[in-house]
Amino acid sequence: MSTQDDLATSAWRAMRTLVLDLHDRRFAVSDAIGMTYLRAKALRLLLPGPLPMRELGAALTTDAPYTTVLVDDLEERGLVHREVNPADRRSKLVHVTEAGKAVAGQADRIQSAPPAALASLDAETLAALEQTLRALVQAP
Repeated sequence: MSTQDDLATSAWRAMRTLVLDLHDRRFAVSDAIGMTYLRAKALRLLLPGPLPMRELGAALTTDAPYTTVLVDDLEERGLVHREVNPADRRSKLVHVTEAGKAVAGQADRIQSAPPAALASLDAETLAALEQTLRALVQAP
């Protein structure tokens, strides 16, 4: 393994540890909104616009029956609604409601709050980190 590979692995481990081990907010999100994190993720995925059930399930990595259970629950809570997909009448489009947008926003605020260690970094370091992470997110 090359030095570059070693550095990339080390950086990835540090990011994973920071986000998933030290500051995992999934349980805080679930507690605050009163439902599973996966439901909050579904709402967030629907914010840009409606998705067919199949695409929502693929984005959530859930099978069709579980996607239906999840959407049924969100619909019962008034957070989404389904309609026939005009492009394919055999499928349904899932739309987020205003109430669903509010819940997704609450979940996003919880997840987006930086940990104290990050917030305490100086502006120059934060700017460099933000630029690096943005480049990684936008990389093909």
